[in-house]
Amino acid sequence: MKLVTRTQLGWPASAAPTQTSTKGVKVHYEGTPVSVDLLKDHAKCLAEWQAIRKSHLANQKERYADIAYNYGACPHGYLLEGRGIGKRTGANGNQPLNVAHYAIVGLVGSEGLTQPTDAMLGAIRDGIELLRQHGAGDEIKGHRDGYATECPGGPLYAWVQKGAPRPQGTGPAEQYEPFPGSAWFSMGRTSPIVGRMHDRLVAVGCNRYQSSADKDTIGSGDVASYEAFQRKLGFTGTAATWPPGPASWAELKVPKG
Repeated sequence: MKLVTRTQLGWPASAAPTQTSTKGVKVHYEGTPVSVDLLKDHAKCLAEWQAIRKSHLANQKERYADIAYNYGACPHGYLLEGRGIGKRTGANGNQPLNVAHYAIVGLVGSEGLTQPTDAMLGAIRDGIELLRQHGAGDEIKGHRDGYATECPGGPLYAWVQKGAPRPQGTGPAEQYEPFPGSAWFSMGRTSPIVGRMHDRLVAVGCNRYQSSADKDTIGSGDVASYEAFQRKLGFTGTAATWPPGPASWAELKVPKG
Protein backbone atom coordinates (compact mmCIF):
# COMPACT_ATOMS: atom_id res chain seq x y z
CA MET A 1 0.00 0.00 0.00
CA LYS A 2 1.27 3.46 -0.95
CA LEU A 3 -0.40 5.64 1.66
CA VAL A 4 -0.26 9.44 1.86
CA THR A 5 -1.28 10.40 5.39
CA ARG A 6 -2.97 13.52 6.74
CA THR A 7 0.29 14.39 8.48
CA GLN A 8 2.14 14.31 5.17
CA LEU A 9 -0.58 16.52 3.69
CA GLY A 10 -0.20 19.01 6.54
CA TRP A 11 -3.73 18.42 7.83
CA PRO A 12 -4.78 18.26 11.50
CA ALA A 13 -6.72 15.34 12.95
CA SER A 14 -10.15 15.01 11.36
CA ALA A 15 -13.04 16.70 13.16
CA ALA A 16 -15.57 14.30 11.56
CA PRO A 17 -17.85 12.24 13.84
CA THR A 18 -16.62 8.87 15.08
CA GLN A 19 -17.91 5.83 13.17
CA THR A 20 -16.26 2.54 14.08
CA SER A 21 -18.24 0.12 11.90
CA THR A 22 -20.31 0.09 8.69
CA LYS A 23 -21.92 -2.36 6.28
CA GLY A 24 -19.07 -1.72 3.88
CA VAL A 25 -17.69 0.90 1.49
CA LYS A 26 -19.18 3.01 -1.29
CA VAL A 27 -17.07 4.06 -4.28
CA HIS A 28 -17.26 7.61 -5.67
CA TYR A 29 -15.85 9.81 -8.42
CA GLU A 30 -15.44 13.57 -8.46
CA GLY A 31 -18.44 14.21 -10.74
CA THR A 32 -16.74 17.23 -12.36
CA PRO A 33 -14.07 17.50 -15.08
CA VAL A 34 -10.68 16.18 -13.96
CA SER A 35 -7.50 17.06 -15.84
CA VAL A 36 -5.61 14.29 -17.62
CA ASP A 37 -2.46 16.04 -16.39
CA LEU A 38 -2.86 14.01 -13.21
CA LEU A 39 -1.64 11.01 -15.19
CA LYS A 40 1.75 12.65 -15.75
CA ASP A 41 2.48 14.20 -12.37
CA HIS A 42 1.65 12.79 -8.94
CA ALA A 43 2.13 16.25 -7.43
CA LYS A 44 -0.99 17.31 -9.34
CA CYS A 45 -2.90 14.47 -7.66
CA LEU A 46 -1.90 15.82 -4.24
CA ALA A 47 -2.92 19.33 -5.32
CA GLU A 48 -6.28 17.95 -6.49
CA TRP A 49 -6.81 16.25 -3.13
CA GLN A 50 -5.95 19.44 -1.27
CA ALA A 51 -8.36 21.39 -3.50
CA ILE A 52 -11.21 18.96 -2.80
CA ARG A 53 -10.78 19.41 0.95
CA LYS A 54 -10.61 23.18 0.58
CA SER A 55 -13.82 23.26 -1.45
CA HIS A 56 -15.63 21.00 1.03
CA LEU A 57 -14.64 23.11 4.01
CA ALA A 58 -15.82 26.24 2.16
CA ASN A 59 -19.23 24.70 1.36
CA GLN A 60 -21.62 26.65 3.59
CA LYS A 61 -24.65 24.61 2.50
CA GLU A 62 -23.26 21.20 3.44
CA ARG A 63 -21.10 22.48 6.32
CA TYR A 64 -18.64 19.60 6.07
CA ALA A 65 -16.53 18.87 9.14
CA ASP A 66 -13.69 17.81 6.84
CA ILE A 67 -13.10 16.49 3.35
CA ALA A 68 -16.14 14.27 2.76
CA TYR A 69 -14.34 11.02 1.91
CA ASN A 70 -12.50 8.54 4.12
CA TYR A 71 -9.90 8.01 1.39
CA GLY A 72 -9.07 8.96 -2.16
CA ALA A 73 -7.20 6.99 -4.82
CA CYS A 74 -5.01 8.55 -7.49
CA PRO A 75 -3.99 7.26 -10.95
CA HIS A 76 -0.49 6.41 -9.66
CA GLY A 77 -1.81 3.94 -7.09
CA TYR A 78 -1.52 6.11 -3.98
CA LEU A 79 -4.17 5.88 -1.28
CA LEU A 80 -4.80 9.41 0.02
CA GLU A 81 -6.03 9.75 3.58
CA GLY A 82 -9.16 11.85 4.02
CA ARG A 83 -11.27 11.43 7.15
CA GLY A 84 -9.52 8.09 7.54
CA ILE A 85 -10.23 5.18 9.86
CA GLY A 86 -13.01 5.37 12.44
CA LYS A 87 -14.67 8.49 10.99
CA ARG A 88 -18.15 8.84 9.48
CA THR A 89 -18.14 9.89 5.84
CA GLY A 90 -19.96 12.96 4.58
CA ALA A 91 -20.15 11.80 0.97
CA ASN A 92 -23.01 9.33 0.58
CA GLY A 93 -25.96 11.73 0.36
CA ASN A 94 -27.60 11.83 3.80
CA GLN A 95 -26.89 10.76 7.35
CA PRO A 96 -28.49 7.27 7.18
CA LEU A 97 -26.43 6.53 4.05
CA ASN A 98 -23.29 7.95 5.66
CA VAL A 99 -23.80 5.74 8.71
CA ALA A 100 -24.25 2.68 6.48
CA HIS A 101 -21.01 2.87 4.44
CA TYR A 102 -17.59 4.50 4.41
CA ALA A 103 -16.58 6.32 1.21
CA ILE A 104 -13.57 6.14 -1.15
CA VAL A 105 -13.27 8.41 -4.18
CA GLY A 106 -11.26 7.72 -7.30
CA LEU A 107 -9.71 10.88 -8.76
CA VAL A 108 -11.59 10.59 -12.05
CA GLY A 109 -14.44 12.76 -13.25
CA SER A 110 -17.21 13.35 -15.75
CA GLU A 111 -14.84 14.73 -18.42
CA GLY A 112 -11.12 14.65 -19.12
CA LEU A 113 -9.74 11.90 -16.92
CA THR A 114 -12.72 9.53 -16.79
CA GLN A 115 -11.10 6.09 -16.96
CA PRO A 116 -9.51 4.76 -13.75
CA THR A 117 -6.07 3.22 -14.13
CA ASP A 118 -5.36 -0.25 -12.80
CA ALA A 119 -3.15 1.40 -10.18
CA MET A 120 -6.10 3.53 -9.03
CA LEU A 121 -8.35 0.48 -8.79
CA GLY A 122 -5.64 -1.26 -6.78
CA ALA A 123 -5.47 1.72 -4.41
CA ILE A 124 -9.25 1.67 -3.95
CA ARG A 125 -8.95 -2.02 -3.07
CA ASP A 126 -6.19 -1.10 -0.60
CA GLY A 127 -8.55 1.36 1.04
CA ILE A 128 -11.42 -1.12 1.16
CA GLU A 129 -9.21 -3.76 2.77
CA LEU A 130 -7.77 -1.25 5.24
CA LEU A 131 -11.27 -0.16 6.29
CA ARG A 132 -12.34 -3.79 6.59
CA GLN A 133 -9.53 -4.30 9.07
CA HIS A 134 -11.07 -1.50 11.15
CA GLY A 135 -14.79 -2.23 11.21
CA ALA A 136 -16.11 -2.04 7.65
CA GLY A 137 -18.36 -4.85 6.46
CA ASP A 138 -18.04 -6.73 3.18
CA GLU A 139 -20.39 -4.65 1.01
CA ILE A 140 -18.88 -2.74 -1.92
CA LYS A 141 -21.35 -0.42 -3.62
CA GLY A 142 -21.41 2.63 -5.83
CA HIS A 143 -22.64 6.01 -4.60
CA ARG A 144 -25.67 5.65 -6.90
CA ASP A 145 -26.75 2.54 -4.99
CA GLY A 146 -29.30 4.16 -2.71
CA TYR A 147 -28.90 7.77 -3.85
CA ALA A 148 -30.01 9.46 -7.11
CA THR A 149 -26.67 10.37 -8.75
CA GLU A 150 -24.44 9.44 -11.67
CA CYS A 151 -21.59 8.81 -9.21
CA PRO A 152 -19.22 6.95 -9.45
CA GLY A 153 -19.47 7.29 -13.25
CA GLY A 154 -19.76 4.53 -15.83
CA PRO A 155 -16.27 2.97 -15.73
CA LEU A 156 -15.94 2.85 -11.94
CA TYR A 157 -19.50 1.62 -11.46
CA ALA A 158 -18.97 -1.18 -13.99
CA TRP A 159 -15.96 -2.28 -11.94
CA VAL A 160 -17.98 -2.14 -8.71
CA GLN A 161 -20.71 -4.26 -10.29
CA LYS A 162 -18.10 -6.92 -11.08
CA GLY A 163 -17.25 -7.06 -7.37
CA ALA A 164 -14.38 -4.54 -7.51
CA PRO A 165 -11.71 -7.12 -8.41
CA ARG A 166 -8.10 -6.21 -7.71
CA PRO A 167 -6.22 -5.76 -11.01
CA GLN A 168 -3.23 -7.98 -11.63
CA GLY A 169 0.00 -6.35 -10.55
CA THR A 170 -1.52 -4.24 -7.76
CA GLY A 171 -1.30 -6.74 -4.90
CA PRO A 172 0.78 -5.76 -1.88
CA ALA A 173 3.88 -7.68 -2.96
CA GLU A 174 3.50 -6.59 -6.58
CA GLN A 175 3.55 -2.86 -5.83
CA TYR A 176 7.17 -2.79 -4.70
CA GLU A 177 10.50 -3.21 -6.43
CA PRO A 178 11.87 -6.73 -5.96
CA PHE A 179 15.31 -7.00 -4.39
CA PRO A 180 17.78 -6.63 -7.30
CA GLY A 181 20.66 -8.41 -5.52
CA SER A 182 23.43 -6.96 -3.40
CA ALA A 183 25.82 -6.60 -6.34
CA TRP A 184 23.38 -4.25 -8.07
CA PHE A 185 24.05 -1.54 -5.45
CA SER A 186 27.40 -0.39 -6.82
CA MET A 187 28.65 3.15 -6.32
CA GLY A 188 27.69 5.35 -9.24
CA ARG A 189 24.77 3.14 -10.27
CA THR A 190 22.15 5.33 -11.95
CA SER A 191 18.53 4.17 -12.04
CA PRO A 192 15.05 5.50 -11.24
CA ILE A 193 14.95 2.76 -8.58
CA VAL A 194 17.73 4.61 -6.74
CA GLY A 195 15.62 7.79 -6.80
CA ARG A 196 12.64 5.97 -5.38
CA MET A 197 14.89 4.41 -2.72
CA HIS A 198 16.01 7.94 -1.84
CA ASP A 199 12.38 9.10 -1.52
CA ARG A 200 11.54 6.19 0.78
CA LEU A 201 14.57 6.90 2.99
CA VAL A 202 13.33 10.49 3.28
CA ALA A 203 9.82 9.24 4.13
CA VAL A 204 11.06 7.00 6.95
CA GLY A 205 13.30 9.70 8.40
CA CYS A 206 16.63 8.12 7.50
CA ASN A 207 17.95 10.38 4.77
CA ARG A 208 20.22 12.25 7.18
CA TYR A 209 23.12 12.62 4.80
CA GLN A 210 23.58 14.52 1.57
CA SER A 211 22.83 12.35 -1.44
CA SER A 212 24.35 12.65 -4.88
CA ALA A 213 23.53 15.73 -6.94
CA ASP A 214 21.40 13.36 -9.06
CA LYS A 215 19.18 11.45 -6.66
CA ASP A 216 18.97 8.61 -9.21
CA THR A 217 22.70 7.95 -8.73
CA ILE A 218 24.12 6.05 -5.75
CA GLY A 219 26.57 8.13 -3.74
CA SER A 220 28.18 8.04 -0.30
CA GLY A 221 25.22 9.88 1.23
CA ASP A 222 22.86 7.15 0.07
CA VAL A 223 25.11 4.52 1.64
CA ALA A 224 25.09 6.32 5.00
CA SER A 225 21.34 6.88 4.84
CA TYR A 226 20.60 3.24 4.07
CA GLU A 227 22.88 2.08 6.87
CA ALA A 228 20.96 4.39 9.23
CA PHE A 229 17.75 2.70 8.06
CA GLN A 230 19.19 -0.75 8.73
CA ARG A 231 20.19 0.31 12.24
CA LYS A 232 16.67 1.66 12.77
CA LEU A 233 15.35 -1.81 11.91
CA GLY A 234 17.60 -3.27 14.60
CA PHE A 235 20.37 -4.70 12.44
CA THR A 236 23.87 -4.51 13.92
CA GLY A 237 27.44 -5.22 12.85
CA THR A 238 27.98 -6.28 9.25
CA ALA A 239 24.22 -6.81 8.86
CA ALA A 240 23.77 -3.04 9.21
CA THR A 241 26.34 -2.11 6.59
CA TRP A 242 26.06 -1.42 2.88
CA PRO A 243 24.97 -2.95 0.52
CA PRO A 244 21.27 -3.54 1.20
CA GLY A 245 20.08 -7.05 1.89
CA PRO A 246 16.73 -8.63 0.99
CA ALA A 247 15.24 -8.29 4.49
CA SER A 248 15.83 -4.55 4.87
CA TRP A 249 14.88 -3.92 1.23
CA ALA A 250 11.52 -5.63 1.79
CA GLU A 251 10.95 -3.39 4.81
CA LEU A 252 11.80 -0.20 2.90
CA LYS A 253 8.98 -0.89 0.39
CA VAL A 254 10.38 0.94 -2.62
CA PRO A 255 7.43 1.42 -5.00
CA LYS A 256 7.61 0.34 -8.61
CA GLY A 257 7.75 3.11 -11.18
